[in-house]
Amino acid sequence: MRTVELVCCPQLEAAVRAGWDRLAAAGLPSLARNTHPTNRPHLTLAAVDEFPPGARRRLAALVGRALPLPVRLDRIAVLDGSAPLVWLLRPEPALTALHEAVWDVLAGADGQRPWHAPGRWVPHLSLALRFRAADRRLARAVVGVDRPAGEFVAARSYDGATRTVGLLGSAGS
Repeated sequence: MRTVELVCCPQLEAAVRAGWDRLAAAGLPSLARNTHPTNRPHLTLAAVDEFPPGARRRLAALVGRALPLPVRLDRIAVLDGSAPLVWLLRPEPALTALHEAVWDVLAGADGQRPWHAPGRWVPHLSLALRFRAADRRLARAVVGVDRPAGEFVAARSYDGATRTVGLLGSAGS
């Protein structure tokens, strides 16, 4: 699997990591417990089995033009399916346009994950996996009611086979 992910500026990353830490301190599920070096707050735009020929170059050009991209976090929610606890993002027009452009580049790629597709995608930063909806109220109180703002400043791709990430581009590239 290959992903296209946006990475937060240091201030926004710190706000999300602080939420992870507060969840863990309260005994709730939290991504703070995932110590893999690739674990950091990010927004997944797409995931496919492999990038088509030329896609990496085209994705780098896209993100180079789009970043930095302002973002504001919204409410905390539990998503359906695997029940992750997430911090929803306000889907601003520039973010939506970048998301759609990424999907245009990856059109025809094998193994497209449908939950990332335009029209189905729920932009979010993950706080915990396999979260019980019954703990949502407590999680909101623990993480806080702040709606932090910041920017996405870089894009990366996670390689599921090697469990590594590679930079796709950054602000000013």
